[in-house]
Amino acid sequence: MIMMNKYATLLLVVLSVVMAGCRRQEKKVSGEEYRKTKEAMVGVNRILVKKDMEKINAYISRHNWNMQQTASGLWYMIVEDGQGKTISTGETITLSYRVELLDGTLCYTSDSLGPKLFKTGQGGVESGLEEGVLLLKEGSKARFIIPPHLAHGLTGDGNRIPARAVIVYEVEDIQIQD
Repeated sequence: MIMMNKYATLLLVVLSVVMAGCRRQEKKVSGEEYRKTKEAMVGVNRILVKKDMEKINAYISRHNWNMQQTASGLWYMIVEDGQGKTISTGETITLSYRVELLDGTLCYTSDSLGPKLFKTGQGGVESGLEEGVLLLKEGSKARFIIPPHLAHGLTGDGNRIPARAVIVYEVEDIQIQD
């Protein structure tokens, strides 16, 4: 019995030492380390945004489109100005659409998935699409080139739009729902 207690005590001590050694030591990040990491990430982001802009500009040039850019980085072109009222935040709209990548890969269309229905200002769609439709009137047709930070970002949509993809939206038949 005494022998068993010695082994149990020894086992308990050994397990305690092992578990104490396995505990993760959390490293405190100093202000300087944080600043350097943040600067590096901002630098990488600037490079990625610059590369996206180069791809977009080449695409626009190849297609000979006359597009405008918003402060956020959305490129847009009103193909046909609608006769209805200007779309506002908080309105529910439906639109026909076609989404493709810069290489021409077709991702989604309203022909296969049905029209897109959403309320502006409440998310649920790409922020670039929402920004773009707010530039339009009911009945407009437009083209948007949406960089990753206004579309599906670093991860893509988990289906047909890959990570960090620039997407091209063709929209038409925009209607404001009553």
